[in-house]
Amino acid sequence: MSEMSPLRRRMIEDMTIRNLSPATQRSYLHAVTKFSRYFGRSPDRLGLEDVRAFQVHLVSTGLSWPALNQTVCALRFFFGVTLGHDEIPERIAYPRTPSKLPTILNGDEIVRFLEAIPSLKTRAALTTAYAAGLRASETVSLKVGNIDSERGVISVEHGKGGKDRTVMLSGQLLGILRTYWKLARPQFWLFPGRDETMPISVQVLHSACRSARTAAGIDKRVTVHTLRHSFATHLLESGTDIRIIQVLLGHNNLSTTARYTKVSNRLIRSTTSPLDRLTLEVVPPG
Repeated sequence: MSEMSPLRRRMIEDMTIRNLSPATQRSYLHAVTKFSRYFGRSPDRLGLEDVRAFQVHLVSTGLSWPALNQTVCALRFFFGVTLGHDEIPERIAYPRTPSKLPTILNGDEIVRFLEAIPSLKTRAALTTAYAAGLRASETVSLKVGNIDSERGVISVEHGKGGKDRTVMLSGQLLGILRTYWKLARPQFWLFPGRDETMPISVQVLHSACRSARTAAGIDKRVTVHTLRHSFATHLLESGTDIRIIQVLLGHNNLSTTARYTKVSNRLIRSTTSPLDRLTLEVVPPG
């Protein structure tokens, strides 16, 4: 195994000091490594014009917006923090956020989808993801002790950005989890993998989503995040305050949560125009 370079070690130390999650650290290191390999030079010998050329290259390969955004975050961190070039990060442009609205399943599709999952454990995990609006990584990381039946809440530890939060535990979900626990008897991880000392993998959930979507005859792309989007939209349609949804989803900014108002047609239809509160003659007098 080759020895770690001082530059890589310094970047790891910088990320650790700032309490970046292990997943974010791996992503940042991978992005900077790709940047370096593209030019065949150490990244500390590259500059802003090289970053621009690399971004053009990534866009031309059809890289997804989230991956492009993560690369920009990584390079801004590397140049601004690890190298201390304060003038460069602000000049590294973020990719434009796509305007595509999230895919949403209606209530009937949710039922068909979940009932098409043959595995008890995977069905319970994806039901939990929908019922509590969890990310895939948050779902697989749940421990038995995170389910607080007395208070009616679920504790999410080390969510996105390493932040903890508390989410709802519905009565129906509690009943489902109790049945699952009686049959599966998980000890530490709520949804353990084949090796019970480790949680089920995110890839298992993604694979289950693809299979269940086909089995249920749903002609939309369905992922764990689709369940999270549906959770937020269904809450909004039922009249839940958007600021509560923001807290449940763990969003830092209300603007992130606000995009669900764009997909909630039922909420739009049910909103009363101020004109409806007035008495107005349609035909002018005379």
